[in-house]
Amino acid sequence: MTTTNTLTEVIDRSEHRSMLSRLTSHHTFWVFIAALLACMALTLLTDTFATERNLFNVSRNFAFVGIIALGMTAAIASGGIDLSVGSTVVLSAMTVAVLMSSGLPFWVGVPAALLAAMAVGAVNGILIAYAGMPPFVVTLGMLSVARSLAMVLSNNKMIYEFGPDHDLLLSLGGGSTLGLPNPLIVLAVLAVLTGFLFKWTRWGQHLFAMGGNEQAAKLTGIPVKQLKVSVYVFTALMAGITGVLEVGWLGGVTTNLGQAMELSVIAAAVIGGANLAGGVGTAFGAVVGALLIEVIRNSLILLGISTFWQGAFVGSFIVIAVAFDRFRSARSSD
Repeated sequence: MTTTNTLTEVIDRSEHRSMLSRLTSHHTFWVFIAALLACMALTLLTDTFATERNLFNVSRNFAFVGIIALGMTAAIASGGIDLSVGSTVVLSAMTVAVLMSSGLPFWVGVPAALLAAMAVGAVNGILIAYAGMPPFVVTLGMLSVARSLAMVLSNNKMIYEFGPDHDLLLSLGGGSTLGLPNPLIVLAVLAVLTGFLFKWTRWGQHLFAMGGNEQAAKLTGIPVKQLKVSVYVFTALMAGITGVLEVGWLGGVTTNLGQAMELSVIAAAVIGGANLAGGVGTAFGAVVGALLIEVIRNSLILLGISTFWQGAFVGSFIVIAVAFDRFRSARSSD
């Protein structure tokens, strides 16, 4: 009996060690730990980080990047990239603003904005999948096209009146539910749905298979071209949702909305574990990466460091994250 109990204990300890080893081997785990340590350090170093108001602002601000990072993770995991997400944000935002300011209701303006964003994604996907053009080139061109369309749509003017449903739009992006900012709640819902899509649906399995080895995916019968289009539509949809939420938060929209947002979003996805070579990425990683970036940005402000350093920190984190991933891959292959 004693021997049996001892054997059971050994097996249990072995399983616990195995679970801990698997956990610590994940890139996202260490990013999450880094974010927690940064929060703890800021709580000790400043009197303002852990205040209710600041935590509310941090959680709301990182939600915007996090939502788009979910879509960017899908694009990167598929073996591509989308540089047009910032322009898609402003096109979506301007679409809902123009339509609602003309007197149309919220329930018309928001779906129209999301359709406009998805149209951007569809064009990107078709050019990449069917014309065989590189994702970098296509989405870089769309970065200019989508922002130009937003300027044409608004005549390059700021819009801050949203018709009869003005308060509804503002409460969606700038309000809260149970003390939590609405954008954070939207992020949580979308992260769960995206995680489910990635792990438990054929679409997600095919997406990662295509990103890992596109030729092998074709040989197994995966409809690669249609899949690529759907991935870029999904990425653009996440940017479109963010555009609508940001209009509500800001209470107005100009054509410089979302400018240079691509760097932060790509950084969030890569820092969260998405591999630029394709085939790797998680929804949780995208959220954690976005959180770490926002904590860094917030810390610069609270510590009195010039925000001009933000780009240096974000860029450095991208390089470090990629280097760490390459180092880990090299070790596992030895």
